[in-house]
Amino acid sequence: MSKTLLSVNNLYVQFTGQRKSQALSGVSFDLASGEVLTLLGESGSGKSVTLRTLLCLHPKNSTLVSGQITVDGQDVLSLSSHQLNQYRGRTTSMIFQEPGLAFDPVYTIGQQITEALLVHENLDMASAKARALNMLERVQIPQARKRFDSYPHELSGGMRQRAMIALALVCKPKLLLADEPTTALDASVQIQILLLLRELQKETGMSVIFVTHDIGAAVEVSDRIAVMYGGRIVETGTVADIVSKPHHPYTQGLLASIVNPENRGSPLATIKGSPPDLTSLGTGCSFAPRCASAQTKCFSDRPVFTTTGTSSFACWNPVT
Repeated sequence: MSKTLLSVNNLYVQFTGQRKSQALSGVSFDLASGEVLTLLGESGSGKSVTLRTLLCLHPKNSTLVSGQITVDGQDVLSLSSHQLNQYRGRTTSMIFQEPGLAFDPVYTIGQQITEALLVHENLDMASAKARALNMLERVQIPQARKRFDSYPHELSGGMRQRAMIALALVCKPKLLLADEPTTALDASVQIQILLLLRELQKETGMSVIFVTHDIGAAVEVSDRIAVMYGGRIVETGTVADIVSKPHHPYTQGLLASIVNPENRGSPLATIKGSPPDLTSLGTGCSFAPRCASAQTKCFSDRPVFTTTGTSSFACWNPVT
């Protein structure tokens, strides 16, 4: 059995301000070395917040974080600023959803990827440039040598996303956080990038947390799936567990909303209602107001996790 690389225990994240927002409420999960976990759920469910918390990217003056995050034996929430600089990019790296905001506009793509190597690895300039160029070629950027000297604004959205992937992978991190890494890519090449990420993951043995709305993409790249709703994980399991026998009504609703040949021409299944207001979460199940099988207990008591085989779910009235 692979050792645990990442352990998240009872993680709470609250954004403060005029209205306090409880973005994460008691999130716990483990990730083994070499494992790929997908966080699945609607916008606002806490997926991206989870990734950013793992890198301590939230502003300290407006965020309250409690719980424990351990990555490769390091207590992440207690790292100093200097230690965080070493941790980010070397131990844990991230592919951001908006690459246009991740790159510095006054430096070329090649300079920024090369700088990461100079900071984290004992390489001379020539070796760092060669490795950076090789990574740009690996992520299939056309005319990689020319794009190496381009500024971010000179690249299309798709090429900037590929360059972001190259930057995240160039130092061979142990943990890769991928926040919808194919968002800016054409549909025809999305699967190529997903398969490339999977290939690089197997080659390096890194662990990956992959965030997506696309269940098809999750099935393609994942070992396990964790379904999030209202800042909480409501169900986890292997890909086969989640796809073939979901226990939580929310998971079932997500799967039912997939477009496939069988339901072509029929109205698309939807989950009634709206996601919960994170500024006024109740004590019960956050999904209860939208759940057709909710009982009185669902509105008053937070569900506890039940484990069945290789899957776990938090629901008082699960799908059977």
